[in-house]
Amino acid sequence: MYLNRFIVFFALSLLFYNSFAQNKPKDSSSSRQLLIFPVVSRSIETDWSFGIATSATFHVSKRDTISRTSNMQGLILYSLKQQFVAALNGTQYLKKEQYILNDQISYSSFPDQFWGIGKFAPDTAQEAYTFKQYYLYLHLMRNVGHHFYLGLLYEMQNLMNVKYDHDGIFQKQTVPGKDPYFISGLGMSVTYDDRKEAFWPSDGTFGQVYFNHFGKLTGSDFDYTNFVVDIRKFNTMFKRQVLALQLYYYGTTGTVPIRSLASFGGNNSMRGYYDGRFRDKNQMVFQGEYRIPFNNRWGIALFGGGGDVSATLKDFELSQFKYSYGGGIRYALNKSEKLNLRLDYGIGQGSNSGFYFQLGEAF
Repeated sequence: MYLNRFIVFFALSLLFYNSFAQNKPKDSSSSRQLLIFPVVSRSIETDWSFGIATSATFHVSKRDTISRTSNMQGLILYSLKQQFVAALNGTQYLKKEQYILNDQISYSSFPDQFWGIGKFAPDTAQEAYTFKQYYLYLHLMRNVGHHFYLGLLYEMQNLMNVKYDHDGIFQKQTVPGKDPYFISGLGMSVTYDDRKEAFWPSDGTFGQVYFNHFGKLTGSDFDYTNFVVDIRKFNTMFKRQVLALQLYYYGTTGTVPIRSLASFGGNNSMRGYYDGRFRDKNQMVFQGEYRIPFNNRWGIALFGGGGDVSATLKDFELSQFKYSYGGGIRYALNKSEKLNLRLDYGIGQGSNSGFYFQLGEAF
């Protein structure tokens, strides 16, 4: 029943978009497009949500024929769980791709769930908590040749109005960040990226390693460092079908607040698990996706993956890895750039499963 209701709302959103696109004046540049459309969605974390989304694709300079297409996406969303999110994020390619800027800014008022820390956090330990948060992420990369980029990044998070059961897990496990806090950190990155397409890579490799340190010098309430390794490989198989693979590691050292711990699950990784179902200082995930386009608009994708969280690197055990799998529908809002709306259904172990309605591919 829920699937049928979701597809009806998904179809209504596409119908609105098609009507809007047909009546919209044509831009002189085929890569420049502004879309505004309603969003009615359902996911594990939000239940039914309603809002407005906008997507802009463009070249920063019309004379720049080398750079990939830049993008900005905006979203205002309110859910039946009384969650409110306003976010703006995107990627801009500057000066013939001599510079790349990734940016995200958001505000959220978010009733959430917490099961405790660690890979064995039981279902029965589920506990509700609420918070309000301002978040800022900036990552500027400089092209140093041969598809390599060196980058600087900044991350800020201001967590406010944290409310939880003072006789529950937060108190018993002495979770860092159970009270309002502010964090601010600076870091560096090394990136290799020879993909040609921005939204639907069909061939190429993306590899990125970065660290970000939070401490007193940047005004942070907590002193810790996070490390990320993100490796993706894309291969065209036949008839424009694409096999996409990703290996992702997130690790932390120091006193790490709850919202900065590795968060297992969500709409981009281990779909089927609630985002944050398992939390700890380290996370490792391997996932693959097979993408099958039917025409310039429609396609499907099949995906699967495995991973886990742990307190330390040596605590990872392949035999204990959790898995998820599923499939979804793709609809291209922009046919030339393959900017897709995706409707996915992910299935994890036990009772973990759910829908995801998102703009853009998972990775």
